[in-house]
Amino acid sequence: MGFKVAVVGATGNVGREMLNILDERAFPADEVVAIASRRSLGHEVSFGDRTLKCKALEDYDFSDTDICLMSAGGDVSREWSPRIGAQGAVVIDNSSAWRTDPDVPLVVPEVNADAVRGFTKKNIIANPNCSTAQLVVALKPLHDAATIKRVVVATYQSVSGAGKEGMDELFNQTKTVYALGQMEMKKFPKRIAFNLIPQIDTFMDDGFTKEEWKMVVETKKILDPKIKLVATCVRVPVFVSHSEAVNVEFERELSADDARQILRQAPGILIDDKREPGGYITPHEAAGEDAVFISRLRDDPTVDYGITFWCVSDNLRKGAALNAVQIAEALINRGLIGESRRAA
Repeated sequence: MGFKVAVVGATGNVGREMLNILDERAFPADEVVAIASRRSLGHEVSFGDRTLKCKALEDYDFSDTDICLMSAGGDVSREWSPRIGAQGAVVIDNSSAWRTDPDVPLVVPEVNADAVRGFTKKNIIANPNCSTAQLVVALKPLHDAATIKRVVVATYQSVSGAGKEGMDELFNQTKTVYALGQMEMKKFPKRIAFNLIPQIDTFMDDGFTKEEWKMVVETKKILDPKIKLVATCVRVPVFVSHSEAVNVEFERELSADDARQILRQAPGILIDDKREPGGYITPHEAAGEDAVFISRLRDDPTVDYGITFWCVSDNLRKGAALNAVQIAEALINRGLIGESRRAA
């Protein structure tokens, strides 16, 4: 049996990647529909060797759609995801709109795939924040082995996490540096070319940013509410892939060597950890790949039971599009899509 899949936000960075990944993984779809706003009606996007013309979200009937991959931003999702879900489609949303809703599962398939069963309350499943997704893939097998007490993470997040506007700003500012032109800042609060910005999203009353808060609450919801986590999120002049420096403290002893062996066997993870120049993965090398890459594994001498490591992943893929498609696959593998359509 094939399924009908709609991709909402098909003209954006993540929407295009969703279409690529559906094709790459030979997703069992009889029909894939590209959907965007009315102003993009008729705009063409690629799906494998085919070209799809975008349909307008405002006019589309989802009553015969099985799965809707939603990547159109929080405001659009808050308005349209419940409407689409009410028509019987399961919405897998990439925005932050539903992540903290207790009636909406927040899922990373390598970590908590069975949580997809909770979609029936609203017919919505949430994708986590891109920085959270790669982190919990790495933390899950370690937590199972020695129980994590505390995580300290510093992120180095690419501009694609801010969408096409972020990528354009880095590109244009870089050209401006070499041309000695006038620097323009539109998407980011400070210059991003050849610079770092220690702010992602808005500031909260406690001094943390919303991005840092997301990492805390999402990790607790996906993995374990008892884990203590503190994050510092930094935007860096990289087009694709997020990197993270992670310190983990455990309740029980777990050496870096033990962690390395555990992570080698864990789903979704590749280890590239040689203690020599270049013996690690950079964002450039992770771009276009599906895995979460782990490097620089070592013991943390400042705590009784702790390790530290470097974690890199393509934020447009595992951090967004790939994770959404994997959630859809988890629904199908558990026979849940057929059940939802009969119930509708």
